[in-house]
Amino acid sequence: MHPSPVRRWPGATTIRPRGLPGHRRAALPFLLALLACTLVAPSPAAAGTRPVSDWHVDLTSTHGDQRNVAHGSGGTVTVEDPALRTPSADGRSFAVYTAPVVRLGRPLSSFTVRAVARIPAGSRLLVELRGSDHPDTWTEWREAKGADAVRLSREVSVVQVRLTFLGTPGGGAPTVSDLVVRATPRQPAPSPQAGVAAASGPTYRLFATREGLVGGTTANGHVIRERDHFVALPSRRMLASDGGREYRVRLCYKGRCETAPVWDVGPWNTRDDYWNPPAQRETWRDLPQGRPEAQAAFQNGYNGGLDEFGRRVANPAGIDVADGTFWDGLGMTGNDWVDVTFQPEDDGGGRTTVTAWADANVRSCASTECDRASTVSAGESYPANCWTIGQKVTAEGYTSDKWVQLPLNAGGVGYVSGIYLKGDATGGVTRQC
Repeated sequence: MHPSPVRRWPGATTIRPRGLPGHRRAALPFLLALLACTLVAPSPAAAGTRPVSDWHVDLTSTHGDQRNVAHGSGGTVTVEDPALRTPSADGRSFAVYTAPVVRLGRPLSSFTVRAVARIPAGSRLLVELRGSDHPDTWTEWREAKGADAVRLSREVSVVQVRLTFLGTPGGGAPTVSDLVVRATPRQPAPSPQAGVAAASGPTYRLFATREGLVGGTTANGHVIRERDHFVALPSRRMLASDGGREYRVRLCYKGRCETAPVWDVGPWNTRDDYWNPPAQRETWRDLPQGRPEAQAAFQNGYNGGLDEFGRRVANPAGIDVADGTFWDGLGMTGNDWVDVTFQPEDDGGGRTTVTAWADANVRSCASTECDRASTVSAGESYPANCWTIGQKVTAEGYTSDKWVQLPLNAGGVGYVSGIYLKGDATGGVTRQC
């Protein structure tokens, strides 16, 4: 019996153990040890104390966001149950593994990925990265393609990797045994607005269809429940974790609104991030921002009236809506046009409060040197006035000089570092003091 072939995922490292001359075989253990010393980065716990430039992705974690993943000996990961399917995988077996975060210890925005993977013919392995520069705030996911660098939209101090395994109808699936991420030697200069959140997300009028599919599995591994509340967008770039709300949209229909997380990929396409400007859009860059490819295909015969899979587009849908959001949240009775705001500041009504993700002191001025005036508690919300620039504070690998002014019960105001607030660097407060 011949061993299974090892196929290179684009940018992968292929190990070739046979055919080495004797003196090179003798030197191989030393070379492998040297390579390990060069590539292995500090653990995430240690990464907060010294800068990290390259690291092996942790493939061994059995916690966190993963679905249908089998962990093998030696730290390999692959599909566990080849019978599990999701519509976005086009009828193939499916698994998703999101690795633990790595704290970089410095701001970076550009990375390369090198993988050791066994990929049977007809299967696919998707490797994506995202980053964060403030707790609870992430860049969109970006796919690593071959040796090309993955450039995130802003400098980040925390990075996370997601693997999606798409097997063959016959059950063959990729197996990953190693994954190395490296910061590129030359980091692109950040734009003047890098890391600065917009006052509000863009709003588009989109044709919405009801997803249904109760009992099925979404692209992030969520099992759809009756009257569930989420949406699907035709790109993985804004696909949130199962149960997470890091990517969300606000839908409004005939006076009723609901903010829902993005837990699935569809309708029609899987690489159509139409909410991004054309220069940043993954595909269909000749379409204007805010116009889904399916809408252009249906209304104008764009791409011959076909989607990315060559199917005839039967409606102009740019968003799928789960039953609970469709019926209960919006009061819809049939597919129709809705107003959709991407990444809204809050879950509705305009943000006048902030929510702490950790216990923190409220100071009499925007510095830790000032007297403690009060405290905020993790998970609790508080009214907020405005934000200002103050002392830089570092916590959990993040650094920020933004402080938020809070009214105090005893009168007057106090200041809490935005590093301890959910959302962006100011906890979602848009008015500067």
